[in-house]
Amino acid sequence: MTAVLVALGAAAGAALRFLVSSRLDGHWHRGTLVVNVTGSFLLGAFSALALSGDATALLGTGFCGGFTTYSSFAVQTHGLGVRRGAAYAGATIVLALAACGLGFWLGGQA
Repeated sequence: MTAVLVALGAAAGAALRFLVSSRLDGHWHRGTLVVNVTGSFLLGAFSALALSGDATALLGTGFCGGFTTYSSFAVQTHGLGVRRGAAYAGATIVLALAACGLGFWLGGQA
């Protein structure tokens, strides 16, 4: 049953990532940045909520795993060149870590 929950969450996450990225990505990869930062926020919140194993499989591993993307981030960072790629990578990492921390803090308040 856990594998089914992961697959369902991943399907929803991947579909939503495609919609966001296809609408926002351009010369600067805003869509990928948005999904990675948002997914980090959600994963932080889900972690703080100490969800059940099934909920973690569906929302944490499945949805957040399907919604966020390292592969697109890596390819896009490389494609931006050294300077712009480094700026994009740095911004993504700092914002994603901050979002995860904020999500964890807010989730702990619930």
